[in-house]
Amino acid sequence: MPDRDLLIGRLPKCELHIHIEGSLEPEMVFALAQRNNIRLPWDSVEALRRAYAFGSLQDFLDVYYVGMSVLVTEQDFYDLAFAYLRRAHADNVVHVEMFFDPQGHTSRGIAFDTVVNGLSRACAEAREALGIRASLIMCFLRHLDEDDAQRTLDAALAHRDRIVGVGLDSSEHGNPPEKFARVFGRARDAGFQLFAHAGEEGPPAYVWQALDVLGVARIDHGVRAMEDDALVARLARDRVPLTVCPLSNVRLRVVPDLAHHPLRHMLQKDLAVTVNSDDPAYFGGYVNDNFSAVARALDLSPAEIVALARTSFSAAMMSEEERTRALAGFDAAVREAEGG
Repeated sequence: MPDRDLLIGRLPKCELHIHIEGSLEPEMVFALAQRNNIRLPWDSVEALRRAYAFGSLQDFLDVYYVGMSVLVTEQDFYDLAFAYLRRAHADNVVHVEMFFDPQGHTSRGIAFDTVVNGLSRACAEAREALGIRASLIMCFLRHLDEDDAQRTLDAALAHRDRIVGVGLDSSEHGNPPEKFARVFGRARDAGFQLFAHAGEEGPPAYVWQALDVLGVARIDHGVRAMEDDALVARLARDRVPLTVCPLSNVRLRVVPDLAHHPLRHMLQKDLAVTVNSDDPAYFGGYVNDNFSAVARALDLSPAEIVALARTSFSAAMMSEEERTRALAGFDAAVREAEGG
């Protein structure tokens, strides 16, 4: 078996927790600001990077929303998504489920169609050019009210063929999942897959609500679920996937450092854990960086690394035929790695 970093690079993977606006690298922020004649509060790429000293999720969101203000045209959204997909392809990511935040754009006067057209065109072209499959999950911003989410869902219905799911993100504090029960019910009736961020800053109760009130298929983050033994047992029994983002958890101070990250404990409890990058331009790394950093910090074995990558396929939105084919390719890559 090769060393850990080489193994991580060789393994095919799915990325199930990536905010496309969070892949907006500082260099692209300034390039798009110049293209669209937008004045930024930072005078250089280096000054923007210095702003990435986050003490909380809200500190990050304050910078994140200013950064996304440079996204104006369909071409901007295309360029953003294709740049991420090219980078993901370099990490041997073969399947991506991409979050986007339409309310962060429509609130600035950007048409919903502009956002979706640019992102979906990048997904289609990346499939042809790179062989990477990508789909879109529209997230509601939980710090806004449910009426705003309902209007956003209304806009999404016209794009049902290009948006496969809805999620819930932004600041958890004071914004429990149950706040969005009605709009998630409508989304379920419309045929969307359901997801929610829960148990990052918010308590285990938010994970329970995401499961039992919203009816989600997958929990994004979920690390604080480990504080509730009954919840851990439920997640293990029902094989609810958790899309964990180690570098994000450190940068937003959910955990003090990777050595204290609960990932190994989650594996020991037989939870369906996956490793993802969240907002890689802001948190210090794409998916392979997350794998490598947490593998070093927790001294993960090759078998544990393989298990984490394999779980990303079982947790992905695929038909069973697609999953069987993808797992056959994954297992072939593992055998090749073991021989190398």
